[in-house]
Amino acid sequence: MEKIGISVAQISPEYMDKEGSIDKACRVIEEAGRKGARLIVFPETFIPGYPYWRGLATPLWAEYMVNYQKNSVRIPEDISPLFDSAKEARINVIIGVSELDKTPGSLTLYNTVVFIDSEGNFLGKHRKLMPTHGERMVWGLGDGTDLRTYKTDVGNVSGLICYENHMTPFKSLLAVMGEEIHAALWPGYWVAEKHTANKRRFNPEKDKIWSCDIDAAVREYAFETQTFVLSANMYLPSDILPEGAFDIAAGGSSVVNPSGLYLVEPVIDEEKLIFAELDPEERLATKAYFDCVGHYSRWDIVQIVYRARKNVPIEVVELKSEEILSSKAIEEAVKSYGISLKRVEELLNELLKALKEREQ
Repeated sequence: MEKIGISVAQISPEYMDKEGSIDKACRVIEEAGRKGARLIVFPETFIPGYPYWRGLATPLWAEYMVNYQKNSVRIPEDISPLFDSAKEARINVIIGVSELDKTPGSLTLYNTVVFIDSEGNFLGKHRKLMPTHGERMVWGLGDGTDLRTYKTDVGNVSGLICYENHMTPFKSLLAVMGEEIHAALWPGYWVAEKHTANKRRFNPEKDKIWSCDIDAAVREYAFETQTFVLSANMYLPSDILPEGAFDIAAGGSSVVNPSGLYLVEPVIDEEKLIFAELDPEERLATKAYFDCVGHYSRWDIVQIVYRARKNVPIEVVELKSEEILSSKAIEEAVKSYGISLKRVEELLNELLKALKEREQ
């Protein structure tokens, strides 16, 4: 089986600059393609960067937030240069962005991952379902319509954002959907002191790789689902961030095989375009031993319920007279009052018509 060249872009964006970050992403995509990669993954919110200022007090938070709205992107039109670069480089692209909603009247932002194939086609996007803690002051909640995999020329790919990669039901769903290569997007690499609410930037001079929960998350994700995991983590020098910011952008990108073993160990505190080769036979060997959706599953005991519902402000439901009249209760009522069912149907049609005209 042919090995697959991939790349993880632990590259700093042009922070809080939409156009600059898009231009930089295009250059990186083209470089990765020239060097033989067929898939490249960028970190969470590469465009225009993660809101490390999210915990600052108002009015400073409001100033940063308005600027963040201006530098977030509408999908797909604002990121069309990425499609051109992917096509030119013949490379599949998975990239995190801060998305500006296009719903009429809305200016809500979403933490989103975008999927582009090697022919430059926009495959789809996934909005983070539950922004973590203070992120809820920045982004809205995604809905159930975009948890899915995408068929590409390197296999079935998908991706989750930050702490979604810890969520067992999401992992199980993507595994059942046939995911083969998983993109895990993060805003950095950190150490939690005593509990996860107290994080600081990872220090490679004194901290151990396993002291960050990302190490456990990406390796267990790979082993649980028998997928290759490409972990793309943000790197930004501390001096770029405002005073008092949530300084965790220490990089930490890695590549993990389906047995949970590192092909590339976490790269800390440097900007680097990472390359690796994925050997599909490693996935076959793991699946032969432990297949989470096949011989090792017990769907007769535990099953997944997936509600793929869109979160929209208006839902138009059209009632039809035949649907209403199919009720047994209606039939019995018609008989008890001695009314013709045909006459009731005529009255219902007139009523539904009047209601429809009233709504217009």
